[in-house]
Amino acid sequence: MPNTSPLYRALTHAAVPLASLALRDGRQRAAHAARLASPASMEAWAIGHRDASRPLAWFHASSVGEGLQARAVMHAYRRLQPAAQIIYTHYSPSASTLAASIGADWAGYLPYDRPGDVARALRAVRPTLLVFSKLDLWPELATQAQQRGCRVAIVAGTVAPDSGRLRWPIRALAAPGYRAVDVIGAISSDDAERLGRLGCAADRITITGDPRFDSVLAVVDAVGATPAPVQLGDPTRVLVAGSTWPADEVVLMEAFGLVRQRHPDAHLMLVPHDPTLSHLLKIEAAFVPGAVRPPVPLSSRAERDVPEILVIDRVGMLALLYAAGAMAYVGGGFGKAGIHSVLEPAAWARPVIIGPHDRGSRDVAMLERAGALTRLSAGDPVSQLVERWCQWLDDPAGCAAAGIAARGALEQDRGAAGRSAALLIA
Repeated sequence: MPNTSPLYRALTHAAVPLASLALRDGRQRAAHAARLASPASMEAWAIGHRDASRPLAWFHASSVGEGLQARAVMHAYRRLQPAAQIIYTHYSPSASTLAASIGADWAGYLPYDRPGDVARALRAVRPTLLVFSKLDLWPELATQAQQRGCRVAIVAGTVAPDSGRLRWPIRALAAPGYRAVDVIGAISSDDAERLGRLGCAADRITITGDPRFDSVLAVVDAVGATPAPVQLGDPTRVLVAGSTWPADEVVLMEAFGLVRQRHPDAHLMLVPHDPTLSHLLKIEAAFVPGAVRPPVPLSSRAERDVPEILVIDRVGMLALLYAAGAMAYVGGGFGKAGIHSVLEPAAWARPVIIGPHDRGSRDVAMLERAGALTRLSAGDPVSQLVERWCQWLDDPAGCAAAGIAARGALEQDRGAAGRSAALLIA
């Protein structure tokens, strides 16, 4: 059975205390403390709630996007294995809200991938199945779980063509963990090939599709016609900009001022990816005085006030907020991190606009083929955004048709969660 390398263990031991010195943001410091405390939290839960006569599946997903994939598979797995106990871990602070509502028997932060922390967690919960979502596999956890007789799996397996995990030295350090995986559900044949390059055995990989489609469609189907949790006037005149970064907001602010000159009834709902105080100050700095009033944070919004620009300064709401508008902008396209989820607005039947860079996103390509996504160029993004925005405001029926095409593209790949869950049944 594979073991992690001495070099990997040395790096993780050194990185954890160094991380505590580098963290400045309060949420990140709290997350660091929660990861350190996670083995003890698992032990406390196990003492009172772990039933050794029942199997236990441990699902892990790094952040919200991976969490949506894991949630869909987890719920399908529970239907197939109703007697199983389930725990759920995440790494990113942004996933805390999702984790709290995911429906697991225990949910919390993933312990750091150090041998002692991992061993404590595994001894406490005694999983029979360990499931990593997308690509967020931790080598120490995977190898120790396999050595304890736990079945190790990946669902929604996805490897971007430019993923750092494909490059040395990360590829070499992570390889023992990927060799420990017993079963893999990949979302496409290209991802299956790249998973093989990481160390996954080719005969253990099955193409299942992307369970995020099931997850985001299920959210919309469950809500039905219920209004969005935040309203901003007539939804047909609202653009919801989700998971935005300062580079997105500079373009959006300038474009919105020009849009308002042609459509005084237009509104913009900004949902920053990380609504920290520093980010909110950058939004204020990006505001262009003129025909538009300054942005109003949701926490400061007066009752019945309908601001031109509403800034959502809370987390965990975005999946439902796309219902508040007729069109969507998804952030991340002006940086190197990559586009955030375009599937959530598509599930609401909203056409999508993104910045110029998407790091080869399969979801973006799918919506482009469906005629439901507009990509801005790096050369003149403001003019292009104004043109598309006004076109949809001028032609609500055309906007709605593009949104229906977006939803239809997702419908074609329903069922991936069930196929993935079936792979997990030994």
